[in-house]
Amino acid sequence: MNSPAAHPQRIHAALLQQARELADKDGGSVLDALKRLAGFDDEVFLSELGQAFAYGTMTMDRLREMQPAFELLPFSQSLERECAACRDADGRLWFVFADPLRPDLLEWAERTLDTAFTPVLALRDDILAWLHLLESELRAMDVLQGEAVGGHSGERVEEISLKAIGEDVSPVVRLVHSTLYDALSAGASDIHLENDPQGIIIKYRIDGVLNLIAQSPGREMAEQVISRIKVMSELDIAERRVPQDGRFKVMMRGREIDLRVSIMPGVFGEDAVLRILDRQQLADELKGITLDRLGFAGEDLALIRKLSREPYGMFLVTGPTGSGKTTTLYAAISEINNGQDKIITIEDPVEYQLAGILQIPVNEKKGLSFARGLRSILRHDPDKIMVGEIRDTETAQIAVQSALTGHLVFTTVHANNVFDVIGRFMHMGVDPYSFVSALNGILAQRLVRVSCTHCSEPVAPEAQQLADSGLSAELTAGFDFRAGKGCGHCRGSGYKGRRAIAEMMVLNDEIRELISTRAPIRQVKEAAARAGVRTLRDSALELVRLGVTTLEEVNRVTFVS
Repeated sequence: MNSPAAHPQRIHAALLQQARELADKDGGSVLDALKRLAGFDDEVFLSELGQAFAYGTMTMDRLREMQPAFELLPFSQSLERECAACRDADGRLWFVFADPLRPDLLEWAERTLDTAFTPVLALRDDILAWLHLLESELRAMDVLQGEAVGGHSGERVEEISLKAIGEDVSPVVRLVHSTLYDALSAGASDIHLENDPQGIIIKYRIDGVLNLIAQSPGREMAEQVISRIKVMSELDIAERRVPQDGRFKVMMRGREIDLRVSIMPGVFGEDAVLRILDRQQLADELKGITLDRLGFAGEDLALIRKLSREPYGMFLVTGPTGSGKTTTLYAAISEINNGQDKIITIEDPVEYQLAGILQIPVNEKKGLSFARGLRSILRHDPDKIMVGEIRDTETAQIAVQSALTGHLVFTTVHANNVFDVIGRFMHMGVDPYSFVSALNGILAQRLVRVSCTHCSEPVAPEAQQLADSGLSAELTAGFDFRAGKGCGHCRGSGYKGRRAIAEMMVLNDEIRELISTRAPIRQVKEAAARAGVRTLRDSALELVRLGVTTLEEVNRVTFVS
């Protein structure tokens, strides 16, 4: 450790005030700003921070000697708040945290731990690294807080709890449970279990991208893992020649999580894909959701709000599965839900319950399709209607007629961009004149991964990379090229979270006339460009210019024109 005389600047009130101002300006944390301003290396910064706030400090070597107290502070909460509860060899309880500038953290720790402990500071990266080290060693589910609650629907709930390594647990069960744990902790949307000649490959889809997580050798183990998934999903374990679909629930952190299972036979055996549906997490994310929080550019946001507040007509949102269409519509409907209008939705499934809105789940087995449900909704005196997805001609025609008869209709359709939507409706046999008379505007959207704010650093793209992206040094003058190098916050990926990009087309008289007369799509695109329509790629490149995402991510999500 350096001597005090060698310190370029000690931590004092004036430095703290500068750090707060810098954090307000940059949108980062005060602690990160303080470290940048102080100019200390990690070891000295931790020591000075401890002296400034009168806390002891703990190094990574000392952390490794500790035993985690996950029964008091679960892994998920430790990771979320960048802290941990642990015990030393004498059984003394320590609360290790990184940011003394968060006074609420110690208050929360006192309520949560509800027992005596000693607070101590450690570097944030050390805490996260220690937690991820424990994660890979234990490879098991968190302790369940309180008594487990059974499934309300009568379905079987797979109850999983923390298992110490070496306990008498089946290796197959341990692998399945640890895979579920890892995927849920990482915020994955899907788990892929793929067979190859050597065994089973485990992948997670995180922020829309598949990540290779692990490979477990052994054909017998691979078969047993798939059989275990089938048993949990109540599927036929003897049938291996045809696809099967099922579902099961797990109880984690005191709440139920649904998993939809697809089993598909392949050359080397059966593959499984588990879609994770954490309704409580979705509810937490959507609680108080507004369009501002989705990350749309200012001009796109203004147009979405304008279309959401029209008295009648149709607002179409398009994009592939997982592009955030439903979330955008939920946010728009939540903003306009003032209690003065009757709002009814029909969805498959209802992903989140919106207060004050009648939501109807599609039930094909009982004969309740989108088309039949939409007809019934029109007899229920609605002002605004949301149709989860237009899949067929009948639903498309009823939705168009609803918009023409004084209702505001929100809906989604699968298409690549705003212009492909036109072809989809024409292919469904919808009358072009009725379609353009009903349609107010179309939003095509995608989600792009955002560079991790904790490890993002300036980068210089190569000339060939710019050329492959349809760009040049002249066109990218003023761009703030940045990329994440990988850290504990982003699990080494360099990305953390996603943001929406948009292609917005509000119909004007010229565009309506071209569509109604079935003009070539080239002419429609030219008219849209004259009307100021910005493409998805242009929206994405704007995020690159601002340093929010990378050129590689933009090329992955959008076409190079």
